[in-house]
Amino acid sequence: MSERRLKLMEIREMVRHIREGRSDRQIGKDLEVDRRTVKRYRQWAQEQGLLEGNLPDHESLLKILDLTMPDKVPPQNSSKADPYRMRIKELLKEKVKVSAIFDRLKEQGYQGSYASVLRLARQLEPKLVEAYTRKECQPGEEAEVDFGYVGMLQDDEGNLRKAWAFVIVLGWSRYAYVEFVFDQKVETWLRCHRNALEFFGGVPGRLVIDNLKSGITQAIWDDPQVQMGYRECAEHYGFLILPCRPATPEHKGKVEGGVGYVQGRFMGGKAPMSLKQANRDVRKWCQEEAGMRIHGTTKEQPRRQFDDVEKKRLKPLPETAYDLAIWKKAKLHHDCHIVFEGSYYSAPFRMVGQSLWVCAGTRQVRLFNEKYELVATHERANKPGTRQTHRDHYPPEKLPGLERTREGCLELAATLGPAVRQTVEQILADPVLDRIHQAGRLLRLNEKYGNQRLNDACQRALNYADPAYKTVKGILKQNLEQEDQPISVQIPVARTFSRQLEELVGTLAESPTWN
Repeated sequence: MSERRLKLMEIREMVRHIREGRSDRQIGKDLEVDRRTVKRYRQWAQEQGLLEGNLPDHESLLKILDLTMPDKVPPQNSSKADPYRMRIKELLKEKVKVSAIFDRLKEQGYQGSYASVLRLARQLEPKLVEAYTRKECQPGEEAEVDFGYVGMLQDDEGNLRKAWAFVIVLGWSRYAYVEFVFDQKVETWLRCHRNALEFFGGVPGRLVIDNLKSGITQAIWDDPQVQMGYRECAEHYGFLILPCRPATPEHKGKVEGGVGYVQGRFMGGKAPMSLKQANRDVRKWCQEEAGMRIHGTTKEQPRRQFDDVEKKRLKPLPETAYDLAIWKKAKLHHDCHIVFEGSYYSAPFRMVGQSLWVCAGTRQVRLFNEKYELVATHERANKPGTRQTHRDHYPPEKLPGLERTREGCLELAATLGPAVRQTVEQILADPVLDRIHQAGRLLRLNEKYGNQRLNDACQRALNYADPAYKTVKGILKQNLEQEDQPISVQIPVARTFSRQLEELVGTLAESPTWN
């Protein structure tokens, strides 16, 4: 027969049966206990005077049991970790993990199991059980937001990819919006917020979010750093951002449960489908099945609660939707361009080497300095590798060489004089070398010497059959363009030799050569 003491309610019920005069066998059969156990408790009840008068209340009866029939402690086997108790205690004070303590003990000759060390560590330093308070809110006051992995979905090309569910749950009604995505980038995070607020037709007072990088760039509880694009989104719609304390998902338990509900009820057991189809189906599911179920906590239908009460308490949507601006820092390189998403955007050359703020919307890309002063605006590139450049962002002295063309050189030369035009034509006519830069430098001489002097210098160079940049520049520097031009004399071409052919080439035999 077991000597284990029965529970208080079982003993109280047995005493009531005994007081009614029933036999041990009848009581044992009705209460499903051994009749010898009934006999033992009958004897105990008689000794304590419990068979006459009023039956004591629960608290008094429990005190009598603890004094007269204490629970017997089962025999304890000695633990192999006991000899190391003090060492384990010291390591626990140093915040060493139990797994590491086990390794250190083995180095000292410990032969027992990890479980023995863990049990002793739990005795020496019991885990505190933390109590929580349920947080309730008023209609329209708050919503909770989260991303959660839900499985594989097909992209536009039919390939299976990992997918996440963006879930936002209104705190009072528990009405939810769900959207499936393939990434958790900032632009995806902002687009999902815009779609969710349009789905609800209003804006809650604040959004409780996790510390993911799309919303919080630095997860510091005392001073969290909000992503710039998300900050702009919050200002545009008029909601406050409330980041959770790091590693505390219970602070947004409503949406944590919502992600699991989507994964289990909507995605569970379904064949792979496309992302577009999944988003069409889940929107209908949010409105009908999930929205019209009886919620386990509120015992109400979320959509009905939303339509009847909470929707009227939300802030109205702004007249225009948010432009999904993405903020990012980028360095201005020596070519006067920053790189953003594989495309290039120019900024003033005087800021080369500095880090600029990039604010990229769906249509425009704006660049700001460290003081958030606008320094450049561009149309957003449609594909990677595109260059968006403003001419005045380059140093002025670099522009002529950057924009110089053969046609442009010839057109400018014609305006400076016929000799200049002819000189430039001959420079550009080189069949081997591209001399466009020499032509450009020649044309720029007019800035220092004027059109007339340049044209005269080019004419003098032509007269000497030397139309080159260095020749023209030398003429101008020495003021030679005004001197009398030499008379051009044509020398006839020699058609006969003045000596015999034998004298010129010698003979095939050994003979002295002509010199």
